[in-house]
Amino acid sequence: MKWPANRITDTSKKSFGMFEKALALEAAGHDLIHLEFGKPVHDTPQHIKDAAIAALQAGKVHYSDLCGEPALRAALAAKLAADNGIAVGPDGVLVTNGLTHAAYLAFMASIDPGDEVILLDPYYPQHINKIELAGGVPVFAPLDRADGFAIRAEWIERRITPRTRMIVLVNPSNPTGRVYSRAELEAVAALAIQHDLLVVTDEVYEHVLYDGAHISIASLPGMAERTLSLFAFTKAYAMDGWRLGYIAAPPAMIPALLKIAMNDVTHVNTFIQYGALAAVADDQASRAAMVADDRDKRDYVVRRLNQMPGVTCASPEATIYAFANIEGTGRDSTSIATDLLEQAHVVVEDGAFYGVGGRGHIRICFGSEPMPRIEQAMDRLSGYFNALPGTGGKDG
Repeated sequence: MKWPANRITDTSKKSFGMFEKALALEAAGHDLIHLEFGKPVHDTPQHIKDAAIAALQAGKVHYSDLCGEPALRAALAAKLAADNGIAVGPDGVLVTNGLTHAAYLAFMASIDPGDEVILLDPYYPQHINKIELAGGVPVFAPLDRADGFAIRAEWIERRITPRTRMIVLVNPSNPTGRVYSRAELEAVAALAIQHDLLVVTDEVYEHVLYDGAHISIASLPGMAERTLSLFAFTKAYAMDGWRLGYIAAPPAMIPALLKIAMNDVTHVNTFIQYGALAAVADDQASRAAMVADDRDKRDYVVRRLNQMPGVTCASPEATIYAFANIEGTGRDSTSIATDLLEQAHVVVEDGAFYGVGGRGHIRICFGSEPMPRIEQAMDRLSGYFNALPGTGGKDG
């Protein structure tokens, strides 16, 4: 008997990086500080929980609209127009089980076997398997490390072939924390239009923003008709366990996406959608408070990292990650991340996990722990880097 299918054996291994390596140490009783996993430390705001509970108690427990509750899709369409400049009605919104599910639908509905999909390196690795399961071939275009991981359109264009189907963006960027400028996005848009490509854009960190302005590429001229924009409640509203997201796309694209969703999950849990409705439609003060807390932790972590020998770290413009350069230590990022786990008992992610462009960096999630644990983690990292031979300790 043959088991499993080739789409499983012939595609990349699914990995959660250093998180998997940390499990054995944690099981042995070690006190690990987890800064590798993008799990918000905050609790879901109470008014969001209350709305979901009220919907449950009101009997919202049955099958519902396959695209999502009409009230939620109407609220999301209003949000997309106001916040993202994307002019789409409720018929251009599909509610999903988180952004991961949204990405799966987008790739499965768009990609034929052998189609090439361009990702910007460093990339978000969890998109790779979905592309491969759809039969696509990931192709990597480097970001400009020397210029803060900026987009270089000519570097993307060099990767375009007759088999190229789409370009994938993550904006704001995980892992780098960059928010792409209008000029960068316009350059990508020009390539997509010139070569008749789709764009899939992951914008889960749109509201976890500290500096600059977030621009949705679908809002640019000529892009609405060729862009699938992916969003989620995961980060900005601390709803990672709720598994709620949505796709904004031209209404003509929704039936293909829905065909995949109906065969996958039928539709998203009915009553939790009312929690999402409260999140998007009600006062945003709780969201602002969580972002303010993350900003404080960002500032603290970046300051401490830049005091450590062999380490430099630009301040991320958005997200809950600091992408620290450790090349000054003379060590590679894999060995540094492993040492920090095994010796300092701080779990960070190896930059190489995000592709060739991430080598020489470690990704530190400052949004996953409260400030006292962040301070403890920075003390442990400081002790480790100051003890490295030849670095000339500097952190006081």
